Amino acid sequence: MTDATAAATPQSPAKPATSLLQQTDRMKKRNAAEIRFKYYGIVAICVSLSVLFIMLWTIFSDGVSAFRQATFSFPVTLDAERLDPNGNRQRDEMMRVTTIGYTGLLNDNLIAYLAERGISTEGVSDREIAAFISRDTPARLRHMVLADPSLLGQTIRFEGFATGRVDGYLKGRVTRAIAELDVNISGAQLDLADRMVDDGLLSLKFNWGFLTNPDASDQRPEASGLGVAMIGSAYMMLLVALMVLPLGVSASIYLEEFAPKNRWTDLIEVNISNLAAVPSIVYGILGLAIFINFAQFPQSSPLVGALVLTLMTLPTIIIATRAAIRAVPPSIRDAAMGVGASKMQVVFHHVLPLAAPGILTGTILGLASALGETAPLLLIGMVAFVANYPAGPFDGGIFDPATALPVQVYSWASRADPAFIERSAGAIIVLLAFLLIMNILAIMLRRRFERRW
Repeated sequence: MTDATAAATPQSPAKPATSLLQQTDRMKKRNAAEIRFKYYGIVAICVSLSVLFIMLWTIFSDGVSAFRQATFSFPVTLDAERLDPNGNRQRDEMMRVTTIGYTGLLNDNLIAYLAERGISTEGVSDREIAAFISRDTPARLRHMVLADPSLLGQTIRFEGFATGRVDGYLKGRVTRAIAELDVNISGAQLDLADRMVDDGLLSLKFNWGFLTNPDASDQRPEASGLGVAMIGSAYMMLLVALMVLPLGVSASIYLEEFAPKNRWTDLIEVNISNLAAVPSIVYGILGLAIFINFAQFPQSSPLVGALVLTLMTLPTIIIATRAAIRAVPPSIRDAAMGVGASKMQVVFHHVLPLAAPGILTGTILGLASALGETAPLLLIGMVAFVANYPAGPFDGGIFDPATALPVQVYSWASRADPAFIERSAGAIIVLLAFLLIMNILAIMLRRRFERRW
């Protein structure tokens, strides 16, 4: 290149020098976007925690009171002439006295005790005083006397439930403004309830019956409990665990380790993924058609509920188990094969022990999800009113009618009496306790069987 050519060629402008310590405009925009995304995440977490707190606060504020019950405690004279007219102390003869007779006995003793203690009943008739006593209380007294006839003629200190309106007043659920519009309670009765509380005749006590009693009718919310629902849920979860764990793990091992990769296995995998997304109510329709209408299994039994929940949970367990098996490094398999282990030995001696934490975690979380399902159980009849406890699991109890915790929550929430709404919130607390225990168990098992490689 000559000097003339070089003179004719324009010089390219020199690029400005940049420093790593000085941010460019583009870098500033990127950093600002990162900071905004960070705050978006913080806001999302705060909103989620706020909603969770509001939900838990609502449930606990409404449901904690379900674990306490307004209870009477006063002396009752068991008049032998009224409860055993023939005086033979024979159970068959004493059973002829119905709860109506015991109701009259309790009413008379309560009225007499109020007069003895000098508690004013002004403006309250004897019938309204009798309305304080729950309809379940005479039945409990009758059962006590029939179990021990030697009590006849004695004066015992008897505890019985108050009615739902009185219970609601002591808990603040029933106010005087509500009482003016309610035909089941009056302001004068509330005044009498206050005087009973001051005298110690009426008080709130922990209600073990809420955890042990069966369900009660719409007229006796104070006597309803979760006993049958808790047993039914326990039976179902036990059966689901016994069925879903071997089936899910076996299917996962075959698909992940032994099945050939072809069109059929691809179709099976797609169907498993699709079944995991099927609405739960569809499984309820399937269970109604197959297990009840076709197989003639007893309706409302824990066995049918367990079969339906097993079908619903199985795809989720298979997916979680396959993910746990796939997470085991291939080097583990190669090393085992290199020292002469067979395919079965590689899977059962090396892969499964390392995948056990993930398998157990996925299984327990799947069971916890199944515990809260309601829709499929409604379709197989587990919403029916069940007043009797099922037999033991080895005595055919899995075939007896029962209900479950989520179904009991739905049943109580659909009733008109506000006392059942309180109990539905209390049942949700019990259900959350079960779920919390299962999640803690999953964490403990995961840490117990976790291995490092």
